[in-house]
Amino acid sequence: MALKQPLNSSQLHPFRRLLHYGRAYRSQIRLAATCSILNKLFDLAPPALIGAAVDIVVERQNSLIARLGITDVFQQLVALSVISAIVWGLESGFQYAYDRLWRNLAQTLQHDLRLDAYQHLQNLELAYFEARSTGELMSILNDDINQLERFLNGGANDILQVITTVIIIGGAFFTLAPNVAWMAFLPIPAIIWGAIAFQNKLAPLYTAVREKVSFLNSRLANNLSGMITIKSFTAEDFEAQQVRADSDAYRHSNRRAIRLSAAFIPLIRILILLAFMAIMLFGGMEVIAGRLAVGTYSVLVFLTQRLLWPLTRLGDTLDQYQRAMASTQRVMGLLDTPIQIHPGHRSLPMAQVKGEVEFKHISFEYYPGLPVLQNVSLQIPAGQTIAIVGSTGSGKSTLVKLLLRFHEAQIGQITLDGIGIDTLQLKDLRQAIGLVSQDVFLFHGTVYENIAYGQPHIDLAQVEAAAKNAEAHGFICQLPQGYQTIVGERGQKLSGGQRQRLAIARALLKDPPILVLDEATSAVDNETEAAIQRSLDRITVNRTTIAIAHRLSTIRHADCIYVMEQGRVVEAGTHEQLLTQNGIYAQLWRVQTGQRVEV
Repeated sequence: MALKQPLNSSQLHPFRRLLHYGRAYRSQIRLAATCSILNKLFDLAPPALIGAAVDIVVERQNSLIARLGITDVFQQLVALSVISAIVWGLESGFQYAYDRLWRNLAQTLQHDLRLDAYQHLQNLELAYFEARSTGELMSILNDDINQLERFLNGGANDILQVITTVIIIGGAFFTLAPNVAWMAFLPIPAIIWGAIAFQNKLAPLYTAVREKVSFLNSRLANNLSGMITIKSFTAEDFEAQQVRADSDAYRHSNRRAIRLSAAFIPLIRILILLAFMAIMLFGGMEVIAGRLAVGTYSVLVFLTQRLLWPLTRLGDTLDQYQRAMASTQRVMGLLDTPIQIHPGHRSLPMAQVKGEVEFKHISFEYYPGLPVLQNVSLQIPAGQTIAIVGSTGSGKSTLVKLLLRFHEAQIGQITLDGIGIDTLQLKDLRQAIGLVSQDVFLFHGTVYENIAYGQPHIDLAQVEAAAKNAEAHGFICQLPQGYQTIVGERGQKLSGGQRQRLAIARALLKDPPILVLDEATSAVDNETEAAIQRSLDRITVNRTTIAIAHRLSTIRHADCIYVMEQGRVVEAGTHEQLLTQNGIYAQLWRVQTGQRVEV
């Protein structure tokens, strides 16, 4: 596995940060690089073999191979053919090796980088996700990491082979014909300068491309999730126009980059032509003057093409490189995001949890200057059922988020069994709490898999028992495949009440010492509500239960009811006690029971 964190300094160039991240793969990189270099060495041999063949035909018994002891021309050509077969075989073998090694390395690095980024993402606080769209994060985890893979598949090999070509052919040129060798190298400084200039201009263009595709992905992810809303408001044409606008922005951003990158290869071709013509002209004159052998001239002409023509691929390689660096910057930016909520250090196994919870003078705000909770204090004895009621926006659900440490309270302390929850290991804290949220999320899978979520070794009998306690077994048995019925993405094949009962069963199967019901009966009919209420009488025995509700009928038998208003606890007591106080709770009760309300 790769190291989990890149360099701390976000000021480093993305390529250096990528090298740092991938240093765990050094042996694989060395082996792949060696195969790339050896492949290029054997790939450069054919021009020399052609020169040797010309030398044999022209010089015959005075050829280079004849000096090695093979004087017969036919035998010289046979020997040269055998050498050619060996060279071609080794070139093909090393090409297979480097192609396989680089591509497997790209797959491995892509896998580890995506996994590291996802694991880091899971450890970030809830506020991070609330400030970003799902499409944006999907773009990083998918598109950006795939872009990096595409570069590693071939770009690294191309760079190594270009460098090898320049070194080997440069050495051959200055050995064979130092007086004309410099002509072949004339375009290289201009090509390198052009590559750097293009790189500097392309970098911001491809950064813009990655941003535009992120916006497009966000739009598509939101629209696919909200298809019911789009259809119910007949907003299909409007949303199609929105997608068209985002897609056009992505297309135009790509066009600007393509316009520049496409100009690179034609410019290089012109420079290569000038060098090729110079070698052909002045090298030919050297042969006529007798200062250069015919075979050597043949080698030089071929080598000039082999030296300069691969440089045309720098355009594609540069294009891939810049796209990859823009993507690397976004992925590393995600990995650099600091985790605001510390994991805690104190262990508290679930079997040892009694379930006594206390909120001590809690104040919290999502946005500066807009408090959601103000000096809230609640005591929840172990094993008791308490309810929290109040109007929308009074801060009820925020208390649950703070208890689970999805957010941290800015002022005050929350304790579990007398221990500050900020000191508890997050895993232990959250395992001790079973949450049934008002926004039920079911995964695309079977009923069984959703109830047994997080507990893969649970058997069907345990799942059925939990479903019976949640009054869900009856409707499950009526589904086409029972517990093996696919519920669809987010449980879209089920009704709201069915989804909530599955969520309750999932929480009960966890068997936590603390059960939190956040509007758990908000989407059920009266009959189902009555069934769930009967089950609550059973499942809350010897279990701390926190019930947040708008429907007061579901919590009237709670041991204590807290009434919240504008982020404060304004009333507390049993159902009967609160009715006698004739305050906010009593008024809410009269409204929900259809009694006349005094204005």
